[in-house]
Amino acid sequence: MKNSVLVFAGSTREKSWNRLLARRAADAAQRLGAETTLLELGDFDIPLYNADLEARGTPADAIRLKEVFHAHPAWIICSPEYNGSYTGLLKNTIDWVSSPVKGHPEWSDGFKPFTGKVVGLLSASPGALGGLRSLSHLTPLLMNLQCWVNPRQFALAKAAEAFDAQGQLVAASQQEAVDTVVRQTLWASQAFQQFPRP
Repeated sequence: MKNSVLVFAGSTREKSWNRLLARRAADAAQRLGAETTLLELGDFDIPLYNADLEARGTPADAIRLKEVFHAHPAWIICSPEYNGSYTGLLKNTIDWVSSPVKGHPEWSDGFKPFTGKVVGLLSASPGALGGLRSLSHLTPLLMNLQCWVNPRQFALAKAAEAFDAQGQLVAASQQEAVDTVVRQTLWASQAFQQFPRP
């Protein structure tokens, strides 16, 4: 059974450490033989979630995101930390993807893109905690949406010193920590796919 994983960061900043970390996670997934999609949230045009706006029609790119999320049984999310939590961009993305589209043959169930997904969490920050607090907030949000969140997580501290000029992680131990989260996420996803969804 071929494994498929979606990798993305909760940032669109050009020099985002988490976008760089997402690339390293995608590299790891490819080395492990997974079909890997590296998603850039900046490629999708979705406004701030607003139920009145949604009532006039769900944006086409929100539907595209639902399709992409649903198509991958495993995800790796690299979450920046803003004010001790995850970013507004990441929350807005999740709000649109989880919002049911009334009368739509595919997306009337808001849980559909999330249920049973196996999610690995990474973060990067110039600070000493590496964005760890963002992961502690993101975990219950994803569990509430019926995802299975990998208990093995990694927060990359002092990210400004962690990458070389080519965007590779300098310390072998840090690359191994990323590889471990990716490996365990793929393993759990493969195991889940052997059984019918409850």
